[in-house]
Amino acid sequence: MDDQPAVHGSDSDGQSSPVGRLAATVERLRREVRAAQAEADGRALIELAKGILVERLGCGPAQASRQLAELTAQAGVTPLEFAVEVINQASRDRVSEVTSAFLAATADPPDGHSSAVRLRTAESGVLAAQDTQAVADSLLEHALTPLGAEAVAIWALGADGSLALAGSAGFSTAEAGRWRHVPPGVTTVARRGLAERTGQWIRSLSETGLPSIGQHHHSDGGRVAVPAETGGRIHGVLEIAWAAPLEPAPPAIVRQVEALAELCAHTLETYALHHPDGAPLPHVLPDVSELMDLADGLHDPALVLVPHLDSDGHLVDFRIHHVNSRFLDPAGRPRGVVSGALLLEAYPMAAGHSELFERMERVYATGEPFRTHRMRLTALVDDVPLAAVADINISRHGGSVLLIWRIEDETARLASLLQHAQRLGRIGGFEENLLTGEITWNGQLYHLYGKQVSDAAVPLEELPAHAHPDDAVAIGRFLRTLLHQRRPASTAFRLQRPDGVTRHIRVVAEPVLDSAGQLYVVRGAYQDISAHHWTEVALAATRDQLAHSEQQASERNRLTLQLQHAIMPPTRAPLEVPGLDVAVRYRPAETQHLVGGDWYDAVVLPSRLVLLCVGDVAGHGIEAATSMVVLRNALRGLAVTGAGPGQLLSWLNMVAHHLTGAVTATAVCGLYDPENNTLRWARAGHLPPVLVRGSDAAPLPLVKGLLLGAVPEATYEEHEVQLAVDDTLLMYTDGLIERRDRSVEESLAQFLTIARAVPPTLDQQLDRLLTHSRSDTDDDTCIVGIRVA
Repeated sequence: MDDQPAVHGSDSDGQSSPVGRLAATVERLRREVRAAQAEADGRALIELAKGILVERLGCGPAQASRQLAELTAQAGVTPLEFAVEVINQASRDRVSEVTSAFLAATADPPDGHSSAVRLRTAESGVLAAQDTQAVADSLLEHALTPLGAEAVAIWALGADGSLALAGSAGFSTAEAGRWRHVPPGVTTVARRGLAERTGQWIRSLSETGLPSIGQHHHSDGGRVAVPAETGGRIHGVLEIAWAAPLEPAPPAIVRQVEALAELCAHTLETYALHHPDGAPLPHVLPDVSELMDLADGLHDPALVLVPHLDSDGHLVDFRIHHVNSRFLDPAGRPRGVVSGALLLEAYPMAAGHSELFERMERVYATGEPFRTHRMRLTALVDDVPLAAVADINISRHGGSVLLIWRIEDETARLASLLQHAQRLGRIGGFEENLLTGEITWNGQLYHLYGKQVSDAAVPLEELPAHAHPDDAVAIGRFLRTLLHQRRPASTAFRLQRPDGVTRHIRVVAEPVLDSAGQLYVVRGAYQDISAHHWTEVALAATRDQLAHSEQQASERNRLTLQLQHAIMPPTRAPLEVPGLDVAVRYRPAETQHLVGGDWYDAVVLPSRLVLLCVGDVAGHGIEAATSMVVLRNALRGLAVTGAGPGQLLSWLNMVAHHLTGAVTATAVCGLYDPENNTLRWARAGHLPPVLVRGSDAAPLPLVKGLLLGAVPEATYEEHEVQLAVDDTLLMYTDGLIERRDRSVEESLAQFLTIARAVPPTLDQQLDRLLTHSRSDTDDDTCIVGIRVA
């Protein structure tokens, strides 16, 4: 029962009332009981320390008592703390190790002694407990409550992998009743604790979503589930619950919890064969002799192994207690040599990459059997590793382990390989004895014919009756070659099955002659080539369609090129403008199927202004070429209105959006005035023009302008630049500079480096730019250049 504070009356009359006096008496008796229990636990530890001194000093009990009192006074500690120190020094067990670790990690030595006392007191309570429920009460009271824990559960691991609640403290009786049994395969916090030797340390139970005992009252608190293991065997799980989220625990606390789990393991080992209500379980686990009889009755090699523990009780190996008559040692050693040896001494490679030994440890610890197919096993024969592939089965029976392996037989492996090859290749084999009439088919051939294995096989002479009538000539030629000319033969035919399905089959056969040269057996194989046949039919149709498509594409590209060259011939006469050199260059794409929508224009308007523009329509093919023609001609027509470049691009955007099927394009448009050498320009998503002045080349300032056709209406910003004599202005499309392996900024920097070298004429400069272009996108390229004379 939980401790309750004493009930005090609100006044002096309340304290003298019968209820008040009764409550005070109950509280006083509780304190006396707790004090008596603590004193009893302390006396048990002190008496144990006295017994150790009697053995060590060879004295009587009275002298040991006096010696203990003198040593306690000299050490300046309490008798109980000194008794625990004596026990730790004498036992050197897990509890003493934890105490040493706790002392090393704690700055305050008295706290360390207090921890040691708590652990030894808990151990004393566990050893004196009559069942696991008393063990849980003792652990919570003496060891876990000082750590801040609120509840504890001790789970017993069953042979079938189930978990049974063997004892609990801090949880309500109703909650413990609901969790008395957890079937195998149900994932809980306790079962997660079996997965690793270090267990599960969970910050908050609600974060995991795992079910567990007390999950509704302790959902936000931390949980710890540690396997209760002793001698390499896991007997259950110790689960501890906290009310608040659990912070990372120091190593000393972790080792303390592991020591408590080991105490639980000893308890579970003692009380494992009892129900939680105390009723004994029937003894169903076989002993070693029964396991040996079971191994001898198996048709596969089997080893009966018993655990081999070191001096500290830890599992280090398994001893081969028995080998059955089917056992064959890979090294050729007789059974008597292997029997009785340690497993890792007889087969050291079991601890290698196959992880066989780790699997056996796991099976022995948890009782969960392990089975796998095609595990690679390695044995050392005269220091030479020899490998084999085997199916492995490991199971625990009582305190022993049964290891069964089935080495893959070479003949069986080849037969299985052939069977799978025939299945994958849809091949059915047959053999027909012409003297006795006996016919042998494999299962795949029955499947090809659409027959049951119990149906009669079809003789070769009756093959025409099961084939398409149009294949009778080919089958007759096949039978004459095979049966009369006695030579191997093959043919393809259409098999008509009883279920109405027609399959395309290829049959291959050879004659077998006896010693007298007479034909007596024919053997061969049928192969279903239906998929291959229909693939060839589909390929033939695809080839025809592809040839037609290629012809259409070639004609389409030819028309596109003709249209493009008609509008923008690669070479054209120079534009005559006083005081200005104008040159253009157009380089089509190197591959005809990438005919693009790049365009340019340079024309003298009626106002004597010079219209300069380049553009790039998105996409390739005839659609891009026709859209290019529409935009180029539309801009020429709009330019005669006398509007500026920004207004021209705004109108051209409306054309692109409404009249060309919502095509998108980029463009740069400029109007050059020869009277004052000024250029007004605007851009629509295009790279700005480049001004070459002296030994410097730089792009003009970037003005705002959305690409053409993206929105119904758009406004484009204009910019004006004053040109001087010998200045060169370049407009170009991205096909001149774009590369797949670098950014536009890097490509533009390289272009500016080339542009700074100014040849004597503008034509030479444009030709030089085309020659040194590093573009690899197979796109069209347009350049418009002007130089002030």
